Amino acid sequence: MPIRIPDSLPATATLEGENIFVMTEYRALHQDIRPLKLLILNLMPTKITTETQLLRKLSNTPLQIDIELLQVVSHEAKNISEKHLESFYRTFDEIRGKRYDGMIITGAPVENMEFEAVDYWEELCRIMEWSKRNVHCTLHICWGAQAGLYYHFGLKKRQLDEKLFGVFEHTVIKRKSPFFRGFDDVFYAPHSRWTEIPQEEILKVPELELMATSSEAGVFAVKTESSRQFFVMGHPEYDRDTLALEYFRDVKAGKKIGVPKNYFPHDNPAQTPIVKWRSAAQLMYTNWLNYYVYQTTPYDLGGIK
Repeated sequence: MPIRIPDSLPATATLEGENIFVMTEYRALHQDIRPLKLLILNLMPTKITTETQLLRKLSNTPLQIDIELLQVVSHEAKNISEKHLESFYRTFDEIRGKRYDGMIITGAPVENMEFEAVDYWEELCRIMEWSKRNVHCTLHICWGAQAGLYYHFGLKKRQLDEKLFGVFEHTVIKRKSPFFRGFDDVFYAPHSRWTEIPQEEILKVPELELMATSSEAGVFAVKTESSRQFFVMGHPEYDRDTLALEYFRDVKAGKKIGVPKNYFPHDNPAQTPIVKWRSAAQLMYTNWLNYYVYQTTPYDLGGIK
């Protein structure tokens, strides 16, 4: 079934070109069903790219999804036009009185900073606190996952000796979990980060369940016992060229950066990366929406507790 997004959102044309069923606002208004209401807090500087990546993964769902995009106002976005933000994004003040079936909090390139030093940290804390009462299920990604585990459970991130950069093999621990239904024994996912939440610290928190890990990349997925919050440390939504663009950008800027591991054939940046994480990524987002949002959310969102 389709995702419902604004007719003029840049991602619309890209997704339609990939034969993904995107429903225009006009058509959606003429359907008598209750769509899932999904909020995306986009903290990434490349807003349009992130929008497109996430909407692509959310497109294969059992019900129509009404998407809203949220921005933080305590940070000035420098890589996107003000017109785009005004046209497609809401502020917390505009949505704080609403309730949502699901929410995604993205990563952000601020992991080398202390959480409290991030200029929008206080605003993000207000949003995360609000989500406990106003969102049925929240999915945190990469830095968003580390921020969520720190805010909700006091878990501190740890600096890595070198950047975790590449595509890594993972193993599912909770094999019977619907979150990983349909997964192979091992699966792959991209990572691009300088910090981690140690596995041993997560295991000390009774309310948290460790769901998947990697011998190289560490913790991949964690959820609360209530299944109301999920924390995913990687970027399964990344496109084929996302890590390549990051690598070549840093090389051009003269930064010290290693070739992404397990990404370019023969570790040769002149060759086209081979995608081996797309199917698992699609399953993960579809399973999250189906089993933890669609099948458990109250029909009347006023029933969220």
